[in-house]
Amino acid sequence: MITFRLPYIQPWGWKQFHQHLTLRLLPDVETLEPERYCRTVRAGDAVGWISVQPRPEQSLLELAISDSLEDQAGAVVTRVRRMFDLDADPTAIARHLAADSVLRPLVYSNPELRLPCAFDPFEQAIRAIVGQQVTVKAAVTITRRLVERYGEQWLCPPGEGAGALFKLFPSAQTLATASLDNIGMPSKRVATLQRLSSAVADGAFELRIDNGPEALIRRLCELPGIGPWTAEYIALRGFGEADAFPAADIGLLKAPLWGSDGMTARELLRRSEKWRPWRAYAAVHIWHNYTDLSAQAKVAISAQAPRVDR
Repeated sequence: MITFRLPYIQPWGWKQFHQHLTLRLLPDVETLEPERYCRTVRAGDAVGWISVQPRPEQSLLELAISDSLEDQAGAVVTRVRRMFDLDADPTAIARHLAADSVLRPLVYSNPELRLPCAFDPFEQAIRAIVGQQVTVKAAVTITRRLVERYGEQWLCPPGEGAGALFKLFPSAQTLATASLDNIGMPSKRVATLQRLSSAVADGAFELRIDNGPEALIRRLCELPGIGPWTAEYIALRGFGEADAFPAADIGLLKAPLWGSDGMTARELLRRSEKWRPWRAYAAVHIWHNYTDLSAQAKVAISAQAPRVDR
């Protein structure tokens, strides 16, 4: 086991990442405890596990990786820093977004919000396709089936601390040829998933953002079945692209801050221009507004419901 200390600039909050991971957790690939997150990973030709624990009193994350990842340690550290958005300057981002009077209360109320993203862009791309036009819960259910049926088993060496982890997320090669007829998705969405997997597997499509997010988004949208929402979401969650903005997302359009009528995607896209180059962070704050007030509404409804003694 190899350990690293990954510092960040305050404010930064473990709670946000814990909630994000809780909603999307894939058993057998990931485990989540109150103060620890672990998962299996691929890095280059190596496979292994990572473990992350917050050390807020020191303004850092403690990262442990399996010995099998030693040759890829630099790449793993880079990915984990991106995954937990450790390189952002929260003060600069907050100052910029707070210039919008509507966003200002959200930013000031939750200055610690960051941009959670995936360890592996391909995994996130698959999650995004699975998540087209369904809830997060439904998407996770289907993704779990992919792992159960096609995740490669991996045995943690004795003495290492990855706990119950024993599967890797399915590879592009595996998903490209897998039988997904009864996986729980429409046939067109299955075709999109396998088309992307095949293109990644044979090298025809590289999930990279080296040439800029616009180039990646454009290339993704050229693939049948992938539109602007999916492409922008992959850039945002798969690469931590700070200016990605999936304007058609229902949570962004129906957030309480827009009032009871919500907002159209065209109106939101126009308004988002003033948030550049931090539109993804604006999206995080708007999503938080949507989920936070939705949860409050559910609590209020529950409080009014009849109670039955058992």
